[in-house]
Amino acid sequence: MTLTLPARSLVALVAFFCAVTAPVRAEESPEPVTLVFYNLKNYLAMERRVDGEILEDAPKPDREIKALIEGIVAMNPDILGVCEIGDRSYLEDFQRRLKEKGIDLPHTELVTSASGYNRNLALLSKFPLVATNSRDDYSYSIGDLKLPFQRGVLDATIQINPRYHLRYIGLHLKSKREVPEADQALMRLNEARLARKHIDEIFKTEPGTNLIVAGDFNDLRIEPPVKALQSGFGREAYLASLTLDDQYGFHWTHHWSFADSYARFDFALYSKGLSPEINRDLSHIYHWDDWDKASDHRPLVIKIVPEDR
Repeated sequence: MTLTLPARSLVALVAFFCAVTAPVRAEESPEPVTLVFYNLKNYLAMERRVDGEILEDAPKPDREIKALIEGIVAMNPDILGVCEIGDRSYLEDFQRRLKEKGIDLPHTELVTSASGYNRNLALLSKFPLVATNSRDDYSYSIGDLKLPFQRGVLDATIQINPRYHLRYIGLHLKSKREVPEADQALMRLNEARLARKHIDEIFKTEPGTNLIVAGDFNDLRIEPPVKALQSGFGREAYLASLTLDDQYGFHWTHHWSFADSYARFDFALYSKGLSPEINRDLSHIYHWDDWDKASDHRPLVIKIVPEDR
């Protein structure tokens, strides 16, 4: 006896057997997101020489902003951490200029520097910020002198997707510029220690958190402030330093034109939990022809696959 099936039933039967016998595919990993950290070099009002005249509260020149925006557009960040930006009006101006060029980063956090230092930290993100724990009130003592942590700690948790959160810490430590109130190196070290205490509190409550600390540390990797931020090697809360280079193999991020010196002052430190999600092959220091028209720093580009591994 021959069994004849209708054509529609036959197609359904073949599709069923193909489905049950096909190999099970692992879910594809999500596309990496792009996190950029960048010192904008005085995107704020300050004393400047303009056309031979000294102006008290002059903004960053348009020619510098044009080069800055061009570089950022080329990097196409999903998350952008910056330092040396002015007050909320400057952040909104920066955000607007980026949006006009197709970079829409609607979610922001701004930490205003202590005592009117006017060089602030900011975060702009394509993704929502589900928590902010920034601090602008930390202080420390050197002898009898009490000093503020000048730029504070930017602390935000970013929800990249419903299953993946990234905690971002932004820093800009005391510069190497000598000041009358105290030794600049000791000030920078105290700020690094305060930031590390802040980080240790995070690990107490979120031991396996996906944490990245990005900033202009104004010092070299072997110096005490950077080591203080990393903490002890081998500790569960140790932060490793992401080694980045440009297309030529160079690691420097800052050029001091007066001394014609090149140094790596900008860092990305990452937690053990975040390490497997960093795409090191795609992460780099971004270099383009007009980098020096935009800033005296070069930006860090970090690619992160938003999937806990």
